[in-house]
Amino acid sequence: MYGEGLLKGLRVTLKHFFGKHVTQYYPEERPQLPERFHGLLDFIPEKCIACGLCQSACPNRVITLKTEKGGEDGKKKILTEYGMDFRYCMFCGLCIEACPKDALIFTQEFELATYHPEDACRVLYRKQVE
Repeated sequence: MYGEGLLKGLRVTLKHFFGKHVTQYYPEERPQLPERFHGLLDFIPEKCIACGLCQSACPNRVITLKTEKGGEDGKKKILTEYGMDFRYCMFCGLCIEACPKDALIFTQEFELATYHPEDACRVLYRKQVE
């Protein structure tokens, strides 16, 4: 029969035309991200023990960690500065897996675009001078 292909094509087209829309109207509507989404890294300085495992686990050397000796006995490491250069981050999560105290977590934030590359370098924590 002639026109069978045309009818099949029209059936597919009409099914998609009247079916459920899958378009997300971003930025008016925020997308529904999965729970395990790898967004921006967040650092919780209260949990950090300044061990440096996250810094050594990072394959691109994104994390910079500065410590000083202190505490009551003078042997304990105290975190003074924690920074990340997101220009080179692959969001692989190896730093999160290496952290023994869960001081690093992924957030749902995904809007990381900047006009200048220097804006991607962030100091997430700096010790307050007393």
